[in-house]
Amino acid sequence: MDKDTSAAPSRPEGDATAGLRDHRYPEGTFAGLIGTPFVTAPTRAALTARMAKPAVTEPRFLSPAEFALLGAVCDRLLDQDGDDRRIDVPGAVDARLASGETDGWRYDALPDDGAAMKRGLAGFDETARALTGRGFLDLGPDERDRVIGAVEAGDPPGAAWADLPAKRFFEDLLAAATESYYAHPLAQEEIGYAGYADARGWQKIELDQREPREPEPVGGPR
Repeated sequence: MDKDTSAAPSRPEGDATAGLRDHRYPEGTFAGLIGTPFVTAPTRAALTARMAKPAVTEPRFLSPAEFALLGAVCDRLLDQDGDDRRIDVPGAVDARLASGETDGWRYDALPDDGAAMKRGLAGFDETARALTGRGFLDLGPDERDRVIGAVEAGDPPGAAWADLPAKRFFEDLLAAATESYYAHPLAQEEIGYAGYADARGWQKIELDQREPREPEPVGGPR
């Protein structure tokens, strides 16, 4: 689940992506673009608010213990460090649950989003105790990944999973965490996304094309 965040990752010989540009932008691309005429006022306001929003320390929907567990799981999924988390994914998920905001649909095998989250988090802890004898928060990174892998595989130990399909819950959790992460400008910068520079539209949409105003990516052949 770890991802390479080095400036110029090496690629194995024969890799299908060899020869493509490295689609990441230099650190500071967002700060350089957000105040320019390339970004519309509504987009600028929305993204600036996301950047300025402080991390949630007191959850509104989850209990403090559930909130800590959600953060620990999401940190492993997104390669973040809870002691130095760049993007507040658990805070965003808790806020969404507290507001009652949903995607407008759910799997009929799952309860509503809030109930599914609480039962699923309890399931993670039950699986951790069944596999290791300790709660999820007491585990090291490798053991946490083992628990997450068991839930992802769809047949983990734990009473909570008797009436909560683990595979479906994991899919929903991963989607919620990923959406929250990549809605943040810093994550968009990390993957070389500058689509928020929306004032003039985007014409160069084919693979390896770049608008004249688009910042140069870092590393890799061009």
